[in-house]
Amino acid sequence: MKTTRRQFIKIAGASTAGMAIAGSVLGSVQKVSEAVHVKKDMLDSELTRTPTYCEVCFWKCAAWVYKDKEGNIKKLIGNDEDQHARGKLCPRGTGGLGMYEDEDRLKKPLIRRTDANGKQYYEEAEWDVALDYIANKMNGIKKDYGKENMALFVHGAPAKHFEYLFKAFGNENHAEPAYAQCAGPREAGFFATFGSGVGSPEPADMQNSKCIVFIGNHIGENMHNSFVQEVSTAIDNEAKIIVVDPRLSTVASKATHWLAIKPGTDMALLLAWMHVLIYDNIYDKEYIDKYAYGFEELKAHVANYTPEWAAGITTINPELIRKSAHTMAAASPASVIHPGRHTTWYGDDTQRERAMAMINALLGAYGRRGGMYMGVKQKLPKYPVPAFPHPHWSWQDITKPKFKNAAVGLTNVLIEASLPEFDKKHQIKGWFIAGTSVINTIPDRIKMFKAIENQELIVVVDTMPMEMTGYADVVLPESTYLERHDYSRAGKNRVAQVAFRMPAVEAKYDSKPAWWMAKELGHRLGLEKYYPWKNLEEVLDWQFKQVGSSLEEMKKIGVKTFPSTEPIYLLPGEDYEFNTNTGKIELYSTDFAEKGYDAMPKFTRHDSPDPGFYHLVYGRAPMHTFGRTQNNPYLYDLYETNSIWINPRTAKLWGIENNSDIWLKNQDGVISEFSTKARLTERIRPDSIYMVHGFGHTNKKLSRARGRGINDIPLITKIKVDPIMGGTGMRNNFVTFVLEEPSREEIIAAADWKANAAKKKEASENKKKETEKKSEAKKEHTKETHTKEEAKS
Repeated sequence: MKTTRRQFIKIAGASTAGMAIAGSVLGSVQKVSEAVHVKKDMLDSELTRTPTYCEVCFWKCAAWVYKDKEGNIKKLIGNDEDQHARGKLCPRGTGGLGMYEDEDRLKKPLIRRTDANGKQYYEEAEWDVALDYIANKMNGIKKDYGKENMALFVHGAPAKHFEYLFKAFGNENHAEPAYAQCAGPREAGFFATFGSGVGSPEPADMQNSKCIVFIGNHIGENMHNSFVQEVSTAIDNEAKIIVVDPRLSTVASKATHWLAIKPGTDMALLLAWMHVLIYDNIYDKEYIDKYAYGFEELKAHVANYTPEWAAGITTINPELIRKSAHTMAAASPASVIHPGRHTTWYGDDTQRERAMAMINALLGAYGRRGGMYMGVKQKLPKYPVPAFPHPHWSWQDITKPKFKNAAVGLTNVLIEASLPEFDKKHQIKGWFIAGTSVINTIPDRIKMFKAIENQELIVVVDTMPMEMTGYADVVLPESTYLERHDYSRAGKNRVAQVAFRMPAVEAKYDSKPAWWMAKELGHRLGLEKYYPWKNLEEVLDWQFKQVGSSLEEMKKIGVKTFPSTEPIYLLPGEDYEFNTNTGKIELYSTDFAEKGYDAMPKFTRHDSPDPGFYHLVYGRAPMHTFGRTQNNPYLYDLYETNSIWINPRTAKLWGIENNSDIWLKNQDGVISEFSTKARLTERIRPDSIYMVHGFGHTNKKLSRARGRGINDIPLITKIKVDPIMGGTGMRNNFVTFVLEEPSREEIIAAADWKANAAKKKEASENKKKETEKKSEAKKEHTKETHTKEEAKS
């Protein structure tokens, strides 16, 4: 009997159904699974298993792929030994088979051609032809401009392979949207405070916490597997949960305190919490005295930031502000503010994240059980190759002068450098994109399109025909994670582990793994000395043997745990030197002060919407990852489209009923290309609307996802850039409702909002000049009249 999509999810995903935090989010999964549990000892004895780690999202849970005698995948099960999976996969992970089976996948290399009439089209090509084409173009850019004048945009497993290729080529202009459009501010803010960034998974020791604070972090809907399990454990252990969110998210529904904050006012709340902790004398004095620098400066700094002051800004009752601070302190040091993940909100995000880090310090949480642990890892040595050539310039030359604390290349800066007006020496003339659809990730599409027009080569590597493939000169079909080897997962966690991925099935169509593409391109670019190995298996086996394992062992176990002598918590009374200028936790940042930034966070008032407009709040669904999975046949069955959450009081003003079709228009006049349904709920503030990110795909080759729901990215046109690390603050946008279907012409015209704004500005200036001209003429006429009257007299 053929296994249907829903049966597959039922079998593979049943183990997630009992999670306390997931229970109310995964209604659609539970309908499918009906709480059916599959015990691992009941699996068919004839099934064989292959190790992998998941890439449906980037939590990278280690798993086993079970196949029958015919080689058909029957189950995906979490690896019991893995601290990411803990024997379970989330709904996204169990839907991994859909990535492999999706009939809309990219199947062969494509090259953009132009016919005799000037019409462009894509021609299927053999790999040799496509790779030769790319190598020739890259060498042409190197000759005409320089090897540095290309940019690499990456995400996920392909990143390491193409970053290696570009470094061998002599280019370090690499960037990930995961930094400048997502987690960068928290890395900069926590590093400035503790001398250590956050990383992934975030080192919040939630399974041992007595109090957990989430600020705009909707864990359970943003389905990070082990964290959902940890929060469920904490709730079972009666931990206090504090949630700050304008929306009653799933985790907010489990909260001791839900602070339904006005969007854009988080900093006021954080400063008030610091005030209460310090002036109510409930902070961890012993910890601060031993480990912190700048406490007296901070005490003076927050003196006037009272709960009463913050209440007028956040709309949160001052007693609730005070009570929630006391709840945190009562659980200290097993009390933690989760750093969040997507943190590019308003433009002052490094300082906002720093305020969160500083509160963790006041609670004595860092390096303490139930607070934040200090992760350990097993380092895998790099395969020996010659040193990479040193580029004449890199991302640092065009980034660091403005954003001094940017730790890596910034996507938005590299796109700026791709514009024709950018200085010629540093102007980017070619893009190589792998594992990310930058057009649906990075805001300011008008600038994006202008930069695209200025490129002499755009290469896109993907498994699916995402929108960015339509702008490529060459499209390369990548194998899915179930069909390929990749470098091992070996990040920091409570214990040092290495997780292994290998092909579970033969690659479909004419797709290839990223490591193979990079190696083949390397040979064509004359970089053979950097690829002395035959295949990635040889590299992996060499790495494993350096740490006392082997490829054969990893094939059998999938995950290997290594002993570590490094403690993950501070020892009682231990002297510890933090990686900061002072060797202490810096409540007053000496680094920021030296660079001209505020040494301590200050409140910045952000814009509020005009009448009839509402804060645009976006987030995640447990069944989907960004915009990557909406066409996945298994996950599409669970969650086909997004909806717009609207408070009933707001809906009544507009005459909007539940399930009405609506479009959105932002403050700059941009109209959503598609409509979606209104969802009327008291779970959202009247001044805000909420939508799940990742929908509204436009490529007709995405047969399921195309035209489903509204895409938030085109509506994000008002961007405030973080002055410290360069992240693009994207939550400064407001929307209103369009109740009648707009014409195609209206949507297209509205999309060019910069030109429209320029026309309005020009019209306004012309009107002003005309008014001034008439005023001057009137004055002159009056003057002449007075002169004539004086002459008569």
